[in-house]
Formats: sequence, structure tokens, C-alpha cells
Amino acid sequence: MSFKLALERAAGNCELCSVQANLNEYFVEPGTNSPQDEILALCPKCLDQINGSKSLDVNHWRCLNESIWSEVPGVKVLSWRMLHKIEDQWPKELIETMYLSDEELNWAKSTGIGLSDDEKIIHIDSNGTVLKNGDTVVLIKDLDVKGGGFTAKRGTAVRNIRLVHDKAEQIEGKVNGQSIYILTQFVKK
Repeated sequence: MSFKLALERAAGNCELCSVQANLNEYFVEPGTNSPQDEILALCPKCLDQINGSKSLDVNHWRCLNESIWSEVPGVKVLSWRMLHKIEDQWPKELIETMYLSDEELNWAKSTGIGLSDDEKIIHIDSNGTVLKNGDTVVLIKDLDVKGGGFTAKRGTAVRNIRLVHDKAEQIEGKVNGQSIYILTQFVKK
């Protein structure tokens, strides 16, 4: 789904706070197999606070009272994550009233928000550095790519990696134009 379709779905209003504004694209990480659920149309104020470039305005996020009931899974997932970031009593109460399917809840938790330290899946490279979605890593040894018919050479840069949300020892990235899974023990940031 393109951002154009997300704008049509949103009808010119932010999909979180419903403010009519100049909307921007937001991709709910990590991706699912349903692109129509991952791309949202959000206002600049929501984006700035989600991305951490502005401090959290708790009163602005009262809009989540409505967005948690959206039919768009990405909106519900992002609402759940934002409610977990707000340190106040009302978000905790709102989370208790919220319904997410098992798949949506797993997606919401896949970034580690709302989980205790024991429950979080942390991706660590061969040197012990924490990896994040979008990082660039370098292969530390030659890897035979099963089904690819080539060997990914030591020193190859893998840009814009994606973390495998349920396996701490795996990442996904493109080598020679082919998307492959790579064990974190064979990469360094």
C-alpha cells in the first residue's frame, strides 16, 4: 500500500489524533506481511513526539481514547505503544480496555515496548553492540547463502537491516540484491 492510499483512508485527518493537517508517512515497525496495515498518515505533532524530537505532551495523547478502536491494525499497535510510553495513570486504565488480537499484540510488543527487561528480545552483534532496525552492519566471515547460489563475502556491508522480532540471533538484510536472514554472530556494527 502506498502513502497515497493511507491518505485516502485517513480522509485528510491524522490517524492518531484526528487533526486535519499536512500529513506525513509513518511506517509501523517491524513490518508485517500486510503493507496496508503498516503505513499510516500522521500529523507533524504526533510524528515529532513519536520520533522523540519533541517531549511527550501527555494531554495531546488523550486522543488515543479514540484511536485504540480503529479498524486499522497499525493504528491500534501504535496507540498501544504510545500508551505504554506515557507515565501516568490514565494510559494504564485505557490499556486495560483495549482489545488487540494475538497477532496485533505480538506486533505491538515486537519493539520491546511494554515488556519487562527479562521479556525483551535484544539483537546483539558479534562485539556485543545492540542492533536496531535500519542499522548498517558488516559481515565478519564468508557466508554461503542457501538457495541463493552465491557466497556473501567477509566485509560486505548490509544496509538498512530489519530485526527478526521473535529471534534475537537473526536479522534480515539484502546482499547482492537478495533478501537473506543472517545470524547476528556473523556481523558487526
